[in-house]
Amino acid sequence: MKFTFTDKKVNLPKSVHNYAEKKVGKLDRYFKTEAEAKLVFSVEKDRNKVELTIRSGSTILRVAESTSDMFASVDAAVTSMERQLRKHKTRLEKRLRQGAFAPQPEAAGEETSFVPEPEEGEYQVVRTKKFPLKPMTVDEAILQMDLLGHNFFAFKDEDGGAFAVVYKRNDGGYGLIEDEG
Repeated sequence: MKFTFTDKKVNLPKSVHNYAEKKVGKLDRYFKTEAEAKLVFSVEKDRNKVELTIRSGSTILRVAESTSDMFASVDAAVTSMERQLRKHKTRLEKRLRQGAFAPQPEAAGEETSFVPEPEEGEYQVVRTKKFPLKPMTVDEAILQMDLLGHNFFAFKDEDGGAFAVVYKRNDGGYGLIEDEG
């Protein structure tokens, strides 16, 4: 598994990155191809936040966890990722490695907190994303949206090739917005 670490407004010791690499590396058994893990460490309102994104082929999984301790946040992110994989187990079995859902023992870790001084800022666009819209079915788009933990997902409809968006409704269902074009 390839790792990319980003520290936002916090300077973490190498031991945190090593710990995260060890813990997240255990998720490698779920993927057929070599996966890429991106971890973003930050501190918001005295909470240590870890955002974990794993990309394997065309599958993207994302979780974010926040606790009072950075090591605990890494553990919580790995646990959430495993929970997400198990939740979508039947749909993902075609994409993931055979035997990926066999139980594995967990190891205990040490705890520390890394909370820097808070900073104030003004309103600004903090993230801009550009990505190619891939042709997929509505069911695949809903699965991808759930795997990312988002409330909506933009894609190119496999049937007509038109731009479309699926979104999570407040009543628990899903909605679809299609381009008339």
